[in-house]
Amino acid sequence: WREITVAQVQSLLFLGDWGGGSVLVALVGFGGVFLSLNSETLELKCSRRTICKMRNVSESGNKTEHVKVTSQQKLGFLERLSETSGGMLIGLVAFALSFYLLFTNEGRAVKTAASLDEGLSIVVSLNDINSAAAQYEGNLVHLSGPLRTSKPLYDPNYGVSVQAVKLKRHVEMYQWVEYEDSREYEEGGEMKKETRYSYNTEWKSEVVSSRHFDREIAHQNPSAMAVDSFTAVAPDVQVGRFSLSKGLVEKIDNFKRLSLAKLQGPHADVTSYEDYFYHSLDPKRPEVGDLRVSFFYAGLSGDASPLGSPDVVSLVARLRRDQLVSYQTNSGDELELLYFGSFSAEELFQKEHQSNSMKTWALRAGGWLMMFVGISLMTRIFYTLVDWFPIVRDLVNLGLKVFALCVATSLSLLTISAGWFFYRPLWALLLAVLAVVPVVLARSRVPAKKRQ
Repeated sequence: WREITVAQVQSLLFLGDWGGGSVLVALVGFGGVFLSLNSETLELKCSRRTICKMRNVSESGNKTEHVKVTSQQKLGFLERLSETSGGMLIGLVAFALSFYLLFTNEGRAVKTAASLDEGLSIVVSLNDINSAAAQYEGNLVHLSGPLRTSKPLYDPNYGVSVQAVKLKRHVEMYQWVEYEDSREYEEGGEMKKETRYSYNTEWKSEVVSSRHFDREIAHQNPSAMAVDSFTAVAPDVQVGRFSLSKGLVEKIDNFKRLSLAKLQGPHADVTSYEDYFYHSLDPKRPEVGDLRVSFFYAGLSGDASPLGSPDVVSLVARLRRDQLVSYQTNSGDELELLYFGSFSAEELFQKEHQSNSMKTWALRAGGWLMMFVGISLMTRIFYTLVDWFPIVRDLVNLGLKVFALCVATSLSLLTISAGWFFYRPLWALLLAVLAVVPVVLARSRVPAKKRQ
């Protein structure tokens, strides 16, 4: 028997639906390969062992499934040690990056809070948004009012017209999608991997490449869409007499689905069904490659629109010749705030403080998790050294997790306190004291003889 790899087998073996009794095999340049075939299972044997085993599981409607089992010799001690060494390098990188993330996050949080406090102390509210405000030229101003645009946004391909800040055309294609579920187990001194592949047809907004499917035959997708998605943006957006900057317009993202029933005269040559335009012979029974198109709008601005009243926004920005632009704070941040609804200046800045606090805690959690994973990977080698002894292996694994938890918590708090040291020394001192607590608690649980 001549030994070949699974990758070589897959490249040389073209599989059809053998469950129905048909299979095409092409083996070029290899000898001594035994092919076992029945109505449910295909086995390819080489060197007296099963390299690849495939089994049809089910086929109902547009959903098909099959299972593939691959096997390889169990890794030896030196091979496992080599894999652990690679993980240690990745852990070291994650460990170093966690310090950078935690430290810079504290500086960003304090800087943002200072900018918001500065903005709140100097902001001026405009009561009349339709009159000139030359006396506030260059100042940070606050105002509320309905959105206005000069003309409707229009898509000539589908006859869709909406008076709004943004109009988004969303295109989806009916495609095959592959899902896989794997499990590994040991059998007969070999490590085996059983992978269950399932295929289903779904509407997807991105092209799904079928070239990487485990079984591409009968599950082929088109390589591109005939219609592209895009977002149209109104060239001039105003609140009262004041024009919004590009940065403020980008914050208008309250997209809502456009109901085709409220449109006036969409194109009759395109099939519409349940708020979708279909490029299909039968929208209720689509085929792979069919398209459906839906529309979304954001920032409704028409006074007499069938979609409802224009959206009201509250914003804070710098006034420059009837334009609202970003304001540069002493801390170096740019202030441009926009929220939907009517809010006072104090409420807007309170919302920004809450957003800054949530972002800060999210990045702290991310930095701690990165440090925990890094320490776990760097200490994994100790687990590998004893993984041949089950009881000791489990105890060492538990101990390493507790060690990583304590060290990551302590170092994270110390890094956070170092970031605060230059801005709030008293808080930094308190955090430094708290950082020592996990280590003290862990050490207090160790018997006195072991510490000696």
